[in-house]
Formats: sequence, C-alpha cells, structure tokens
Amino acid sequence: MESTEKKVISVQTRVNAPINKVWQYWISPEAILRWNMASDDWHTTYAKNDVRNGGKFNIRMEARDGSTGFDFYGVYENVIAQKQIIYKLGDGRKVQITFSPKKGKTEIVEVFEAEKTNPIQLQRDGWQAILDNFKKYTEKDLSLEP
Repeated sequence: MESTEKKVISVQTRVNAPINKVWQYWISPEAILRWNMASDDWHTTYAKNDVRNGGKFNIRMEARDGSTGFDFYGVYENVIAQKQIIYKLGDGRKVQITFSPKKGKTEIVEVFEAEKTNPIQLQRDGWQAILDNFKKYTEKDLSLEP
C-alpha cells in the first residue's frame, strides 16, 4: 500500500534588500523573466502573474537549446502583501512563501510539497537554485540604484 503522506521540502535565503523591493521583484513578470531559472542552460520565456487571492500565474520555463520546457502554473489561495503567499500548483501541490524583514534584509522561506517523479534532493536543489538566482538578481540590481 502506497503512503498518502506528502513530503514537504523547505528552502530559504536572506536577501540584502528591503522588503518592498524584494516583494516587487518577486511578483513582477518582467523581473521573473530575469531571475527564474535553476541553471544557466534554462530560462523563463513567459511570465503572467496576477498576485491576489484567486489570481492565477503561468510561468514558462525552457531549456535554452529548445529541447524541452514546461509551464509552472497555479492559483493563489492567500496573498498578504510583503508577508506571505500561498498557492496551489496545477498538479494540486501546495506552496507557502513567507517574507520577513530582518534588519534591512529580507528572509524568504519557501515550503512546498514534493512531486513524486524526481528525487527529493533534486527538487530541493532546483528550488534553492532559483531562490539563489532571485537573491543574486535582486542584490545586483539594487547595487545599480542611485
């Protein structure tokens, strides 16, 4: 008999930026196109993001060589601006993201239900890599501001 218990994975980072900038870069489709990738051989080609309770998102990720791609999509169940996002993916898995200001920096914690196709460590590494790219993009972009 197969277990129905869902495995939960957590990734996190601390971004050297204030919460208002972190929030804007997290939800902006234009910014998502620049930071949402797990490795340099992937990229995001399309991002639509309606960040509100009941709003939908669709983010298209593709291998740069065109060999494969997929849509990452779902519905927002609970959005509290600059604090928390809870959404359900198209396959029914839940994701919770919390944003916490910490002395001029912002801590981001993502907790998500694992899918059953890929190993847990591969999923954790992929989501962490995307979060690391977000941190890198946000901090680099902030350093260019006056």
